Amino acid sequence: MSCVRKVTEDLYWVGVNDKRLHLFENIHPIPNGVSYNSYLLKDEKNVLFDTVDWSGCREFLKNIEEVLAGEPLDYLIVNHMEPDHAASMEEVLLRYPECKVISNEKAFMFMHQFGFDVEGRKDEVKEGDIRCFGKHTVTFVAAPMVHWPEAMVTFDTTNGVLFSADAFGSFGSLDGRLFNDEVNFDRDWIDDARRYFTNIVGKYGPFVQHLLKKASNVPIKMFCPLHGPVWRTDLGYYIDKHDKWSRYEPEEKGVMIVYASMYGNTEAAAHRLASELCEKGVTNIKMYDVSKTHVSYLIADAFKYSHIVLASVTYNLNIYPVMYDFLHHLKLLNFQKRTFGIIENGTWAIRSGALMKNFIDENLKECTVLGAQVTINSSANEGNEKEFSSLADALVDSINK
Repeated sequence: MSCVRKVTEDLYWVGVNDKRLHLFENIHPIPNGVSYNSYLLKDEKNVLFDTVDWSGCREFLKNIEEVLAGEPLDYLIVNHMEPDHAASMEEVLLRYPECKVISNEKAFMFMHQFGFDVEGRKDEVKEGDIRCFGKHTVTFVAAPMVHWPEAMVTFDTTNGVLFSADAFGSFGSLDGRLFNDEVNFDRDWIDDARRYFTNIVGKYGPFVQHLLKKASNVPIKMFCPLHGPVWRTDLGYYIDKHDKWSRYEPEEKGVMIVYASMYGNTEAAAHRLASELCEKGVTNIKMYDVSKTHVSYLIADAFKYSHIVLASVTYNLNIYPVMYDFLHHLKLLNFQKRTFGIIENGTWAIRSGALMKNFIDENLKECTVLGAQVTINSSANEGNEKEFSSLADALVDSINK
């Protein structure tokens, strides 16, 4: 049995959902699953936009067969060659031997690298080229490094649909609800969307900004991404989120407290600071134990909040390893434009605070480390009260600027 949904006149979703996969790209937890979206346009020429991961190939082929209803598949447009979207293309081409492949030069190079033989079936396009399939005419727009160098998006000038590849995507299985207005996105989806963008595309903010500028000149009515819901209403809401994320601007004024604690003393200090902040009127606080939280969740909320407090023990005269790993991921993802506070702890040779500050100063662009700092010898005591108060005051003043 197939599972197909109509997107708009002549256009059908023929993708699949995967609720069995535990780790996206074998690294990021996806407790809500993920969708692999593919779209089939019925026109004088029938056109498939991207394929799906190999795990969903069998169901995917049934979906295509149902929509085609015995008609040929004339074209396969490949916007993105990453295997979760391109792995099934060989099976499609085997079943539809007359099908031509439309893509760009670098994507065809990647096809060769993955072992796909498309010789004699290639239709190579570049930015600004157009193809007409009957009623529908499409144009192609390069989207390099969003998030692979070959990525492009395809715009249907007839109906205003942007096939946006990995742009405007999200973690999460669709569970039958294809469109953004069929879900409570702010309640059920925004966290997955943020975590998807920040961890997968976050490093390439300037390239996303370039694509957003191109998109602003096009009369888009609908986003059809390769993961997550299809957007047919309130496009401005989702564009604004991506604009902020790709400019590394926080969504909210608030404090994310990330602590690394071996025996509970640094954790207690993190809770003490949170209480001080609440008493001073700042209640938008999120706390994480860095040792038991996957770094992808830490990255997502680092992009969300304006202020971050790092509370770490000193370990072998260095930053606690999992705290360092978090900082290292921030560096790799080009994270910037935040204000940091620091709590350090140690029983002897306390160094974590200075090392964290140096890391931020040397590796994270346009970030500020507050002068107020808490230094704990083993466990906090009455002697630290003024330091907690000073750090809380500094955070409050910075947030209220």
